[in-house]
Amino acid sequence: MDLPQRVIELDDLTLRPFDAEADLAELVRVIDESLDHLRPWMAWVADHSPATTAEFLAGRAERWASGDECTWAIVLDGAIVGACQLFRHADTPAGGREIGYWLHPAATGRGVATRAARALVDQAFRLPGVEYVEVVHDAANHASGAIPARLGFTEHLRRPVERLAPAETGEDQIWRLTRRQADVPV
Repeated sequence: MDLPQRVIELDDLTLRPFDAEADLAELVRVIDESLDHLRPWMAWVADHSPATTAEFLAGRAERWASGDECTWAIVLDGAIVGACQLFRHADTPAGGREIGYWLHPAATGRGVATRAARALVDQAFRLPGVEYVEVVHDAANHASGAIPARLGFTEHLRRPVERLAPAETGEDQIWRLTRRQADVPV
């Protein structure tokens, strides 16, 4: 099975798999410091605790090995500042992947999420048979939408969804970048 690169070096930015034991305390702290920033858009924040973070980290290696979901710590200047994922939902066609990302508020506005997302797009298109990558976010989350727009994604569609986080509108905006748009050889 082909899997994405585990460690991605981008100058001062490193994407690497989480270490369930070694990263737990730092990730809990980063999420704690980011709660006000994440709560409006991320439903999982409502259940945040050291136990839920430990549970999340414990499943990362198995999910990576299966190819279902690859999650990287976003490390800037040696410190974890967020996370990003490349994944495929069970109902997503084999040729599609989705990326997601979040950052500590101190790391925003510096191109960190854009560089991480670009790296994940590159990883997705290295996988055999992947024809498109999507970014899905609430239509009102303009900061999340700015990233796929910068990377050449086009708005693919909008769909109604259940509101799960406080600021969500109940409408997902889905951005798509195809292999052809990205000018990646088949």
